[in-house]
Amino acid sequence: MSDVFIIALNGSPNKNGNTAFMLNTALATCREMGARTEMIHCQEALKGIRNKFCVNCEVPCSGKCGRGKPLETAFGLLRQADGLLIGSPVYFGTVSAQLKAFWDKSRFLRNEKALLNVPGGAVAVGASRFGGQETTIRAIHDLMLVQGMLVLGDGYWEYDCGHQGAAAQRPAQTDDNGLQRTVILAKRLVEVARATRSIRTKTAR
Repeated sequence: MSDVFIIALNGSPNKNGNTAFMLNTALATCREMGARTEMIHCQEALKGIRNKFCVNCEVPCSGKCGRGKPLETAFGLLRQADGLLIGSPVYFGTVSAQLKAFWDKSRFLRNEKALLNVPGGAVAVGASRFGGQETTIRAIHDLMLVQGMLVLGDGYWEYDCGHQGAAAQRPAQTDDNGLQRTVILAKRLVEVARATRSIRTKTAR
């Protein structure tokens, strides 16, 4: 039986692209370790939203813009997460607009402390070998920190202490190093998700 639930959040507008490939590689590793997994595509989750970019319409945020829409379902899944892997293509040295728009609308989850103490890792894919992957990963880390998450790098006992996260050059399918670091990150995510269950409060499993 799966004892932890790992979610991957795809910030790419392409659900079958390089970022999704990296995230699916990670989720396959998580399943091999006995975890239950799910993928959320930001582009699809934002469908039907009148204002896709947060306009700070109310304080505190109640999440009303997503009610009855795919976004509400996506946030319902995030509430159950024991671990979160966030991926984005590099857009001008940082995360995609789709990921930022999705995360901005998670303000009400912060009010609930829904992601407090949930471990998270980051994956980024760029067109060049040094095309902004690390700055994108650090931007993802900042998103996680504001939710009170536990930020992880791609280190694991069988390998090394790692770095910021998993970085790849497109096409991701041929980037052996990027794929290896993705697998390492996934292993650490499952390990830490299990080790930290006692410090998370969840209303549903």
